[in-house]
Amino acid sequence: MQIGSPQHPRPSRTPFAHVPLARRVPERSTAACAGRGERCSRGEEGFVSSLELGWPGEPLSVPVLAASRARRDTDLHPPRPSVPLSPPSCEPTRSGSWGLYKGRETSASSKESLGAGGVLPPSCLHVIQLPHAGSRGQASLCEMAAGSCLLLLLLPSLVTASHSPPGCKIRITSKGLDLVKQEGLRFVEQELHNITVSDLHGSEGQFQYNISQVKVTDLQLAFSDLNFQPQQHLVFDINNASISLRFRRQLLYWFFYDIGSINASADGVHIYTVLQLAKDEAGRLKISNMTCNASIARMHAGFSGTLRKVYEFLSTFIVTGMRFLLSQQICPSLEHASLVLLNSLLDTVPVRNYVDEHIGIDYSLLRDPSISTDTLDLDFKGMFFPRVREDQELENHAVEPVIKETERMVYVAFSEYFFDSAMHSYFQAGVLTIELQGEKIPKDLEVLLRATFFGTIFMLSPSVDAPLQLVLQVSAPPRCIIKPSGTSVSVSAFLNISLVPPDRPPVQLSSMAMETKLSAKVFLQGKALRVQLDLRRFRIYSKQSALESLALFSLQAPLKTLLQLTIMPIINERTKKGVQIPLPEGMDFTREVVTNHAGFLTVGADLHFSKGLREVIEKYRPVPTASAYSSSRPAEPSLDPSSL
Repeated sequence: MQIGSPQHPRPSRTPFAHVPLARRVPERSTAACAGRGERCSRGEEGFVSSLELGWPGEPLSVPVLAASRARRDTDLHPPRPSVPLSPPSCEPTRSGSWGLYKGRETSASSKESLGAGGVLPPSCLHVIQLPHAGSRGQASLCEMAAGSCLLLLLLPSLVTASHSPPGCKIRITSKGLDLVKQEGLRFVEQELHNITVSDLHGSEGQFQYNISQVKVTDLQLAFSDLNFQPQQHLVFDINNASISLRFRRQLLYWFFYDIGSINASADGVHIYTVLQLAKDEAGRLKISNMTCNASIARMHAGFSGTLRKVYEFLSTFIVTGMRFLLSQQICPSLEHASLVLLNSLLDTVPVRNYVDEHIGIDYSLLRDPSISTDTLDLDFKGMFFPRVREDQELENHAVEPVIKETERMVYVAFSEYFFDSAMHSYFQAGVLTIELQGEKIPKDLEVLLRATFFGTIFMLSPSVDAPLQLVLQVSAPPRCIIKPSGTSVSVSAFLNISLVPPDRPPVQLSSMAMETKLSAKVFLQGKALRVQLDLRRFRIYSKQSALESLALFSLQAPLKTLLQLTIMPIINERTKKGVQIPLPEGMDFTREVVTNHAGFLTVGADLHFSKGLREVIEKYRPVPTASAYSSSRPAEPSLDPSSL
């Protein structure tokens, strides 16, 4: 497609987004174009479409020819405009032609038609290739535009859903990996000791042999390394290892028959394994795949006895076969150890477990682990839930934890969402209520309360010596605020003061609102995260009138003392058990340091193996009839909170 006459240079065009107006002009025939010396492209139906562009200060009429066999990419594919906010209403200039539409943005109140001087919305400012199908082409145009707009509107929500911020994040550094390597190396040695090699028998001329009862007697894995490999892999590399073997021999050479044992050694053993880490359907960390390559550089056998020289001459056949069989058994043994035994160890990491009789916690992985050259990052959901509504989901709007440190072996980060979901779950479970009555109320506070509400007691005429009852009930889920200066919890509650006459319903004396701010000390003990709360600020006021709030001012100090001495110990006793951090059994934290940030806190610690890998694996070893791959179904949560 060509625009304008070849005798006149093509005028410079304003960028596509700046075209102010496009209006339809009547079609002209091909003969009219030829009469004026213009080049025209004839469509299949023998007509030409054109647009007359009105430029500010310089009217210009440029025919825009649209044809399937004569078009230029630069004209038919202009830059697209910005993302539209709503699906447009688009109508083509002619149902059976190829068209290039340009327009300007109009207000919502504009009702210009698409006749002469009609304007298309910005979302329609792109080439729509219409088939010659009349109204069906018009419908295709609007459907395509509406679908594009809907997709663009959904993109932000799709991105947000695919990257939900974690409530808990764990980073294992290269220092922590070194500790895991030491324990893992012992585990590999134990597995290679259990290698079973099938019997070897054969013949070469008059020489016949049978090798059986092969056992590994010694392993030397001095040169080994365990590294992170981006994006999801761990690499375990063993170089220049040696394996000592002992096996039973049966040899026949001509008329000589001999039975005995042979000591052999394999040197220059190289084992290269790559473990791929991923989350399974239950959100648990698993070794999803393993690749292994094992080779033996050289192998020799030592013989004893009167025929030692003969055996050494003929040992080439035995050593070659034994070297092949041994190298073929290393990788299957390590594959079973990784995909079965180590995965059974990862099954001990709590994913969805009960904390106490009221709430549970969801530690499922949100996505596959992220591995760099120095770190392994795990993003956990970190959401508490009430046991009465286990399917309840609390949306996470908190700041995503960011771990930058690499000095310690492991770092655990908790966002405000982690603590907010715990308090929200307790609130939903209906346990954030404390009732004090009789001897639980300090005597001096009881005297003060009776004196303060003497008029009310006198007017209601209940029994004067009826016991007092204080009911403290949280009115909204508490909120946690984490700042570099410290962690605090804001609580809003109601305090109802009543008399409880015998065999009569309680008589309410007053109902006051309470706002408190608690300081929270977060610390790690073993694998349990614990919180110690202390009263920081306290205020009471009346829900009825400001005058009554003034009358309650004298109760401010006594009630604060009541909270500190009576209620806070009850709350801290409930939080004393803590909640378990998602680590495998037998692995604990030491030398913990808590650091506060804006919106989250981190706990840096070193790792310690309280139990060996073999001890834990033997405890949870799958039965022989079980599949090599453990079930993706999450284990039932423990009902015993003391196990945490």
